[in-house]
Amino acid sequence: MRTVLGLLWLPLALAACGDDESGGSDGRPSVVVTTGILGDVVRNLVGDVIEVEVLMPPNADPHDFAPSARQAGSMREADVLVVNGLDFEEGLLDTIESAEADGTVVVAAADAIEPLAGDPHLFTDPARMRDAAEAIAAELVEQIPALDTAAFQERVDGYLAELDDLDAEVEALLADIPDDARVLVTNHEVFGYFADRYDFEVLGAVVPGGSTLSEPSAADLAELLTEIEEHEVPAIFADTSSPARLADALAGEGADVEIVELYSESLGEAGSDGDTYIGMVRANAERIAAALG
Repeated sequence: MRTVLGLLWLPLALAACGDDESGGSDGRPSVVVTTGILGDVVRNLVGDVIEVEVLMPPNADPHDFAPSARQAGSMREADVLVVNGLDFEEGLLDTIESAEADGTVVVAAADAIEPLAGDPHLFTDPARMRDAAEAIAAELVEQIPALDTAAFQERVDGYLAELDDLDAEVEALLADIPDDARVLVTNHEVFGYFADRYDFEVLGAVVPGGSTLSEPSAADLAELLTEIEEHEVPAIFADTSSPARLADALAGEGADVEIVELYSESLGEAGSDGDTYIGMVRANAERIAAALG
């Protein structure tokens, strides 16, 4: 009986939301999401019941992305603003703060997990992303009563199960990599959560720190080159969302390594193997397994 009543009530609730100053352009409640990764997750959770606007396009660099005036307005007018958190969206921090000050409810995915030394890249671990998705869904129901239906919960449970399956699939894909080959060198520090989940060592990063806005020194490159040679590292993993020139430069210094691109901070273009969150994580695991296995 609860399911029937919930489904009958939903159109009335959505119509009522259209009378409010907030909400989407078509009268549905609206959620604005900063990154394409989180946008895909949120859309899988809510379906077409609410309007979801994603700010960053595929292959955007989240560290220097800045919103347009229209996007800043959408952030202020949204029923809920979903962000990564832990200062991941460096170019959006002031706009996020302003939207929250204006009364927009801000939900940070990172609030659902125990961070690793302030690292914002939780999405490289699908198990942590599963926890974040569950927390986001709960907050959306709290803020948008129209979502409080059995049909919505069934959809959420289905997607959480897909993320559980993804975690198991990634573990299986990586299973044949020998222990002494489970070493990652990346363009910048992105895969800490991935390494923690699947028992890898992050040997180093070409760009120090978790932001692509940093620059390596000659000493940093020389030290990392020494580490690569000592550990006989076969590949450097570079971000598809930022140029691989620094990784290429390191290889040019004499490191005989392959440059392998991973979807680290943004989804790929439509039609690519990384155009969804699940596809992105699966493609990364396949590429890492091929490079190190």
